[in-house]
Amino acid sequence: MINIIGGVAAFFLAASPLHAGELSAMAGESIDLGGFRGVLHYTDENDGYRVIATIAEGETGVPLRFSATLAEGQSATIAVPRKLGEPEQSLEISRSGGKLTVTEVGSVSNQQTGAIAE
Repeated sequence: MINIIGGVAAFFLAASPLHAGELSAMAGESIDLGGFRGVLHYTDENDGYRVIATIAEGETGVPLRFSATLAEGQSATIAVPRKLGEPEQSLEISRSGGKLTVTEVGSVSNQQTGAIAE
């Protein structure tokens, strides 16, 4: 278990932070959903872009992996609940025009968008 967590931590450190711009397949982008941090990357498969996100709560949280295969025009959302009465934090991942767009959903002042292209 320690080897798995160490490997995930090393991958998090190697990824660049999410920002507007393009990313090649298999290049990681750091993501931050409140207390959950992780990495997002994709591979170009025969049936679509296979998007993989690995996140953990803090430095000691158990890593969780999310994956989805997106065809042109499809999207997926990763959401993290917050305290009662607070809106969830989420990332919307959309494929359109040969690009993968990642949008942090929340208050308008907190939105970040990054384009990930082939």
